[in-house]
Amino acid sequence: MINPALMTWSRRRAGLTQAELAESIPVKEEKVLAWETGESRPTFRQAQQWADRAHIPFGFLFLKVPPQEALPLPDLRTLGSDTPEGPSIDLLDTIREVLRKQAWYLDYLAEQEREALPFVGRFSSADAIGDVVADIRRVLGVQAPLKKGGDEYMRQLVAGAEAAGILVMRSGIVGSNTHRKLDVGEFRGFAVSDKYAPVVFINIADAPVARLFTLIHELAHIWIGRSGISSASPADSRKTETFCNAVAGEFLVPELLFRERWKHAVNWIMQLTELAASFHVSKLVIARRACDLGFISRDAYVAFYLAELKAYRDQKGGGGNFYQSAEGKNSKRFSRAVLSEVLSGRLLLREAGKLLGVQPAKVRTYAEKTDE
Repeated sequence: MINPALMTWSRRRAGLTQAELAESIPVKEEKVLAWETGESRPTFRQAQQWADRAHIPFGFLFLKVPPQEALPLPDLRTLGSDTPEGPSIDLLDTIREVLRKQAWYLDYLAEQEREALPFVGRFSSADAIGDVVADIRRVLGVQAPLKKGGDEYMRQLVAGAEAAGILVMRSGIVGSNTHRKLDVGEFRGFAVSDKYAPVVFINIADAPVARLFTLIHELAHIWIGRSGISSASPADSRKTETFCNAVAGEFLVPELLFRERWKHAVNWIMQLTELAASFHVSKLVIARRACDLGFISRDAYVAFYLAELKAYRDQKGGGGNFYQSAEGKNSKRFSRAVLSEVLSGRLLLREAGKLLGVQPAKVRTYAEKTDE
């Protein structure tokens, strides 16, 4: 009953060759070719393995025609006048997972009789950038300039956003699959605007020094009530993206102060360290601000960014703390909501494990680590 055309479609959709899929099942490549031409059929077990390797629901293999797949969120990524290619299955699956968690959280909030968050959609892209920046600061409880930069700045901003009711999720892989790494060249983040459960997702496959800008960019989306997938690139030409970039820039490095301290007669790279220390941000954020204000070329900034990204990828670090990574992926607010339902007996460990991406046996340990 399996449709051979769906086997070919799913393999190509996953970006796999016949040889790669054959090796992963494993069978001979000639057998995969025979399955796709309809000359023979896989066993039930082999069909299940195929669906798993191709990252599709098993039932898809029985469809008459491939399903129409569309991004669940507006695609705001542009490069000049060009739009990006179709979304990868990694991006699609990541968005679907986030929306599944948000849907559960909305049901949870409905039972708690929570009220709508007043800051969601409070402004539009026609409003003054300074007003949006000031309101984000007020709601997050973070004033400028922050005395500590780097990771501490990020922690304070995420904590402030979560305390305000925003789910901040961060991951560099699809779900818990370490073999499916997200491509920062495809997207750096996305925002899901909702009056009760807004979500911000940060692709942490990006260099750590670039994530701060992406976080503020996505928060700006929430403040103007516009969902969307972003590349947070200086080349973004859409009005919404240009506005959110400007909000992020002004939030991190106020224009008036930056113009006062920028020295046009001095080589721009030589100024980065001093200015980064002055504004308590990374050198990359300073370079980005200089690019957005026209002080350095876009090509110069992109070259600097790529060097920073390469340096991050070249680092040989450990795998990190599993529970900290899981908490960042799920958002602390979401995690605590799921765990509270488990501890009250209203949610099974099995269901909680699915929502949190951890084994059911580890849910209680996860709860202990989350409270630390």
